[in-house]
Amino acid sequence: MADTSDIRTPAQIEADIKRRRDVLAETLDEIGVRVHPKTIVGDAKAKVVSNIDHTLGRAYVSVNRAVTEVKAQFVDEEGAPRLERVVPVALVAVGLVGLLALGTRRRKG
Repeated sequence: MADTSDIRTPAQIEADIKRRRDVLAETLDEIGVRVHPKTIVGDAKAKVVSNIDHTLGRAYVSVNRAVTEVKAQFVDEEGAPRLERVVPVALVAVGLVGLLALGTRRRKG
């Protein structure tokens, strides 16, 4: 006895073929968009921008941490300057500027 449950009408077969063609056309359109040079360039640009943003974010966090650590050396918890640390650094800075000014003045003369 033959199994008649898999027998399809020509209309059912045509509908199945049309559905598969539509799915195939959609897949081919999607592949076409993915391999288009503008899409590839756009994806590459987006990846580069994302990497740059990530790197800049990490750099910002590192710099911010370093500034906070340096600031903690010269300012107490209440925000008041630590004169025992600020004054020597200021004197060294003034001395360096003075030496640079003297060196520049001697070269011109």
